[in-house]
Amino acid sequence: MKTITKKQIVHKIARKKGLDPKDVQMVVQEFLDSVTESLGEGNRFEFRDFGVFEIVRREKKIGRNPKAPRASIVIPARNAVKFTPGRKLKHLVSD
Repeated sequence: MKTITKKQIVHKIARKKGLDPKDVQMVVQEFLDSVTESLGEGNRFEFRDFGVFEIVRREKKIGRNPKAPRASIVIPARNAVKFTPGRKLKHLVSD
């Protein structure tokens, strides 16, 4: 398994579509900014066959410090981003 970066995605799209990488980078960055901004406002993002990004509330809970297992710590409540893969993505990664 290897890590794919935004830069690699930009260059792949630019080569595949014959576009200037700077233009593709601008569109990709604007897309990511829009997703981030919308999630920050509490909106849900749904991409058919890919998946859904949404904000979920993680309630306060008691945790343990692995270095001092007898000492419990309080993990405060917080919002988190949850990703649920779509049907097509689930099928592609399950094989």
